[in-house]
Amino acid sequence: MSDKIIEMKNVNKWFGDFQVLKDVNLEVQAKQKIVVCGPSGSGKSTLIRCINRLEEHQKGSIIVDGNQLTEDTKNIEKIRAEVGMVFQQFNLFPHLSILDNCTLAPIWVKKMPKKEAEDLAMKQLEQVQIADQSQKFPGQLSGGQQQRCAIARALCMKPKIMLFDEPTSALDPEMIKEVLDAMVNLAKGGMTMIVVTHEMGFAKEVADEVIFMDEGMIVEKAATKEFFANPKSDRTKLFLSQIL
Repeated sequence: MSDKIIEMKNVNKWFGDFQVLKDVNLEVQAKQKIVVCGPSGSGKSTLIRCINRLEEHQKGSIIVDGNQLTEDTKNIEKIRAEVGMVFQQFNLFPHLSILDNCTLAPIWVKKMPKKEAEDLAMKQLEQVQIADQSQKFPGQLSGGQQQRCAIARALCMKPKIMLFDEPTSALDPEMIKEVLDAMVNLAKGGMTMIVVTHEMGFAKEVADEVIFMDEGMIVEKAATKEFFANPKSDRTKLFLSQIL
């Protein structure tokens, strides 16, 4: 019995005339950690945004935890409740405290009692080591702290899967490590993760598999050690030689 939690079959996506995903096939097992890398404009972000229907694919099928992504809003809501997402920009509400940013969705979407939502939020903020900032507003925090808050906020929905879209690309270099550390801890806790990133040190430490994308296609997919030690495609070799 396979523990497949995400399955993409021949997924195609266009923006107008431009085809951004071309026949993408991907299977992700529960608790698997996958890093997606590739040049700018290769379709990496679109790939993960299709998984929780932030982008709509036009052809092929996507199944998340047994639910097929269709026009059906109920299905989309069900999938979004199980899939946490962390973006490049932190997307926090500036007028709400860190604690309120984290409790908003559990209270409104999951109808969780306020006290329970606050206890859960504090636990998640503790996990990413910013519980002491809970009463502050996003503007009072560093970029690294805001991104860790965004991770905690996503975790408050108790997702089965976490998607990260270049979570450190908007950060100053000295703040990258604190965010990656929070993600490493999450990975060690057994979370299923797909991470679009150029942080190859993180990939080597955490990923079970690495995917290289170019021009809307998955060019190469291999176990992490194999991917770095023995890339098969010339395109992957060139990319790694430039980034490592």
